[in-house]
Amino acid sequence: MSECCGSLLEGRIGAPTAERLMRSRYTAFTVLDAEYLLRTWHPDTRPSALDLDDRRRWTGLEILGTTGGGMLHTTGTVEFVAHFRDAGARRPGSQRENSTFSRCDGAWVYVDAV
Repeated sequence: MSECCGSLLEGRIGAPTAERLMRSRYTAFTVLDAEYLLRTWHPDTRPSALDLDDRRRWTGLEILGTTGGGMLHTTGTVEFVAHFRDAGARRPGSQRENSTFSRCDGAWVYVDAV
């Protein structure tokens, strides 16, 4: 985690792209870092709290594609599949999502899923 996203999760640097923010948010889910997830969520769509399930173990992230979200963009989307295994489950699961991101005060933030 420290190589890929440690500086982001610790708040020492901001994500330069929407994809990098998506990857750091996935990492935050793997380590149950609700504070980071809330901090990087757009204020207009951010929930007041998150209850992360410690029985779910995230096992992999596949980025399927991006639109916009670069250093010169103000919005972007990241389509991905996140793989997981729930405690006691017989089979692994996956979650496919197309997440939207925008800049808020210059920083990339998660807006919602479409």
